[in-house]
Amino acid sequence: MIEVKKEGVLLTKTDLEFENEGVLNPAVIRQGDSVHLFYRAVRKGNHSSIGYCRLDGPLNIAERWDKPFMVPESEFESHGVEDARIVKIDDLYYLTYTGYDGTNARGALATSKDLSHFTKQGIIVPPITYAQFVFLAESTGKVNENYYRNHKFYYQEADPEKKIMLWDKNVIFFPRRIDGKLVFLHRIRPGIQIACVNNIKDLNKEYWENYFLNLHEHIVMDPVYPHESSYIGSGCPPIETEHGWLLIYHGVHETDRGRVYSACAALLDLNDPSKELSRLPYVLFSPEYEWELYGEVNNVVFPTGTALFGNTLFIYYGAADSYIACASLSLSALLSELIKHAAKDEK
Repeated sequence: MIEVKKEGVLLTKTDLEFENEGVLNPAVIRQGDSVHLFYRAVRKGNHSSIGYCRLDGPLNIAERWDKPFMVPESEFESHGVEDARIVKIDDLYYLTYTGYDGTNARGALATSKDLSHFTKQGIIVPPITYAQFVFLAESTGKVNENYYRNHKFYYQEADPEKKIMLWDKNVIFFPRRIDGKLVFLHRIRPGIQIACVNNIKDLNKEYWENYFLNLHEHIVMDPVYPHESSYIGSGCPPIETEHGWLLIYHGVHETDRGRVYSACAALLDLNDPSKELSRLPYVLFSPEYEWELYGEVNNVVFPTGTALFGNTLFIYYGAADSYIACASLSLSALLSELIKHAAKDEK
């Protein structure tokens, strides 16, 4: 087992209108001794924007804005810009987030050269309905049937004819090009998928239709263990190590007290990150303290960003959809534990 230290709550909601219901799920990037957090700020009525906070070192708050850093502008994000992640590739920052219009939640991208001025690039996930997805995915006959067993989620009894787009969230780029391509993880329940393109503009409808005709080839991980039996999702941007890409992700399972979200860990192949090398057969950490057990959504730890200081990996996460908290652990110890489980988990 990995020794994980819960550092506690870093940020809580304030009386400011844009974050008076909760703060959670930050995008995190370290520059020098500063750690930048672009966090989800929720105002009453469940409308989200992105707030900004800068840490001096991994835990000390040095600056926090009293206004949103990024707000909804387009129809697809009219009810919220949510759950950002960030990486730097070459000289460009890629900030991915979920745009929510009150019905549909889909991955979008904004880019920046200076971490201050971001240009929104729009939705980058499949522009298709759930029904179209099912048609394409089923045509291969090789996909886990749980991928098209979500009818109750998509088609509510109150409005069964409502046209609902495919929910595709948790879009996370690898922090460098691989074989010259931009590579990112994304999540269509219940697993984690991978996509790669030469340029963002290549992510058009034709690309995605061809992608789903071979969906089985793009699935990186599906749920395996009891603590992730409902579904999993990519959490923090992958960390490059000599042993592979370290992925901190979330796993969800049903209990008699509702769904429980836990932080989990896996290793992906450096040259072919569609190949899983190892994953922990147990949770990395899960809800245990009051601020993780009770909030807007109970029983949630939702990791979305990391910062490495020496050998200590700081993992920032949303707690109970109400707070931003941090946990820390030894990077080398985690890698050793993953390597130990590689043989038995190898597919």
